[in-house]
Amino acid sequence: MRLSYDPTTDSLYIHLAERPSADSDEVTDGVVLDYDASGALVGIDVQHASKRADLERLSVSRLPLRDLDAA
Repeated sequence: MRLSYDPTTDSLYIHLAERPSADSDEVTDGVVLDYDASGALVGIDVQHASKRADLERLSVSRLPLRDLDAA
């Protein structure tokens, strides 16, 4: 899983899988779910992310992490 934030557009993308999306569904204003060709969820796009979440803090609990990268 990977999180990407673009401050220019204030959008946060949560990459759940490294497969390309084939279909999308806007589930609420500014929140889009991306699905691969088989219908599996591969990503979540959150527009106006800084208004929806505290982007200055990230807390991770009980994840079986093998790697943790921060940029």
